[in-house]
Amino acid sequence: MNIEGQQILFSEEVIAAKIKELAEQIKKDYANEDVILVCVLNGAFMFFTDLVKCIGPSENVYVDFIMCSSYSGAESEGSVKFLKDMKLNPKDKNLLLVEDIVDTGHTMSTLMSLFKVRHAKSVKLISLFDKPERRLVDIHPDYVGFKVDKNAFIVGYGLDYNEKYRNLPYVTCLNPDKL
Repeated sequence: MNIEGQQILFSEEVIAAKIKELAEQIKKDYANEDVILVCVLNGAFMFFTDLVKCIGPSENVYVDFIMCSSYSGAESEGSVKFLKDMKLNPKDKNLLLVEDIVDTGHTMSTLMSLFKVRHAKSVKLISLFDKPERRLVDIHPDYVGFKVDKNAFIVGYGLDYNEKYRNLPYVTCLNPDKL
């Protein structure tokens, strides 16, 4: 399944290999500590699921979910709307926010500040995709899968355009005519 001849930027195999590499680093970094992996819904759901599976069984890994939005179509609105909060208490816990893509940085900056106010022991960020050239706030993911061109609007593997294309098993750049 391909979007009308669009070039695949990141195949299933390339994504899987990168996630395995990231999971190995996370296992090392949190080897002797509890950590709550927090999936930032909706976009990160595929990345999160595969990352958790690659980390494997562990008594010190917990999972939770948060949902917020700062996008309408292809543009960031700048403000962050909270739609679902975590169930677990972040106080005195290590949190690893699992995000699909960091673009302007507004959402992640807001979330990281929120969890610091809630007295998390540590708050780190992993993003499968990163667009550092589009950053409007000073935020830097602790773990990054792939850097993406600032002008590319990517979809697939959880990333969407108006809730479409999330189910693609690969990542492609959406043609500007579709926006």
